[in-house]
Amino acid sequence: MTDFDAESLALHEKVHGKLAVASKVPLATRHDLSLAYTPGVADVCLAIADDPSRARQLTIKGNTVAVVSDGSAILGIGNLGPLAALPVMEGKAILFKEFAGVDAFPICLDTQDTDAIVAAVRAIAPVFGGVNLEDISAPRCFEIESRLSDLGIPVFHDDQHGTAIVVLAALLSALRVTNKDLGACRVVFNGSGASAVGCARLILSAAERAMLPAPADLVMCDSKGIIHLDRTDLNEAKRELANRGNRGKMKGQLADAMRGADVFIGLSQANTVTADMVRSMAKDPVVFAMANPTPEIMPDVALAAGAAVVGSGRSDLPNQINNVLAFPGIFRGALDAGARTISDEMKIEAARALADYVKHPTADHILPDPLDRDVAYVVARAVAAAAKSSGA
Repeated sequence: MTDFDAESLALHEKVHGKLAVASKVPLATRHDLSLAYTPGVADVCLAIADDPSRARQLTIKGNTVAVVSDGSAILGIGNLGPLAALPVMEGKAILFKEFAGVDAFPICLDTQDTDAIVAAVRAIAPVFGGVNLEDISAPRCFEIESRLSDLGIPVFHDDQHGTAIVVLAALLSALRVTNKDLGACRVVFNGSGASAVGCARLILSAAERAMLPAPADLVMCDSKGIIHLDRTDLNEAKRELANRGNRGKMKGQLADAMRGADVFIGLSQANTVTADMVRSMAKDPVVFAMANPTPEIMPDVALAAGAAVVGSGRSDLPNQINNVLAFPGIFRGALDAGARTISDEMKIEAARALADYVKHPTADHILPDPLDRDVAYVVARAVAAAAKSSGA
């Protein structure tokens, strides 16, 4: 078995970081220098001052995304701060470049104060065509994204929305495999952090916009059990979803929620689901156990217990539900369309494009290969079209 931890550490020690800056223009002669810098660049500055929109054509702004983190929720590791977040943000930046030709730069902020983060992003926004918020803990991530929504460039918290897009795509494909209609399915979430909240919101938003059928019910659970309106310990996001979902007013624990459910979506902790819980679900259930690095239930155990389709967040198992399928194409499409925001319509169309990319899904192949270089551009076209039609 490959020791990815040791091998990755050795790679990073060898290359001293995964990212570099490269010039697009030559600097071999004095003429080159005069065009790229003084005196020629002064006229470029004046052109932008006269018409700020030209910055998208004359500078890096039109193709550059800031990948911003405070290091408070790094992967499944936890709150390790900005320096420890840098390897992840570098990785995100090279994925942007490799899969969608987007120039991205890691911005790791030495503060976890909401006001300070909002102020910092506002201050650097003129350089960038979009902002990807990453690994910022809930519920602060919701407020930060909301307060930055008026920047005039797309602000996208990938832990919420990238996850939601790929989960929705995986769900649409899995329901094709099992011949089930979303409108007849009860969907259960375990987890109530940014990813789970983003996924639930997108499914409900698609239904409210009549872009997809509304699930028969959507029930969320956290570490204390089913989220319902009689609980007095709910934050704003949990109360919102208890109000929009849980039509059956269920109470109890995760095992109670899963009994008779058609779909389980886990964005929580390792080993929180048992084989008996899967056996208690409806016939041919869909199980997405995405806790990393150890899922809520291992796929082989879920399949042996009767799951028809199983997905996880792991790249060494079938049906990896990976954000890299979404965020490069999302930003490629948003930048190409000159979008001011990333609307729910854009996210839903991205999910549909991902699901439709797999023409003949099977139980162990419901999503495109994360290394398929065409995927981002398929998503980008769908996003750009939705941006124009939705007015974003």
